[in-house]
Amino acid sequence: MHLVCLITCSSKEEALRIAQTLVHEHLAACVNLLHGLHSIYWWKGTVEEAEESLLLVKTTRERLPALVDRVRALHSYTVPEVVALPIEGGNPDYLAWLVDSVATR
Repeated sequence: MHLVCLITCSSKEEALRIAQTLVHEHLAACVNLLHGLHSIYWWKGTVEEAEESLLLVKTTRERLPALVDRVRALHSYTVPEVVALPIEGGNPDYLAWLVDSVATR
């Protein structure tokens, strides 16, 4: 199954480093980086706010466990957000490319 993962990062630099690693290691076929995200969230019993960057990561269900492990190793957060959403359809050529791009080498 094809997935889009949402990953928030503390900075553009951290997001870029994680995105490049995920693509170079074939854990992601493509990563889009959105900078300038303003997040409001609960952390340790209080509401926090932070400027973050968001990664939109295209991968497969098979590669997800390794992707999560790699993000946890690279990320500055104690509990990094990695949320996977299914891709229900799309351009068949793109989806085939996605699978081929994350195939283990």
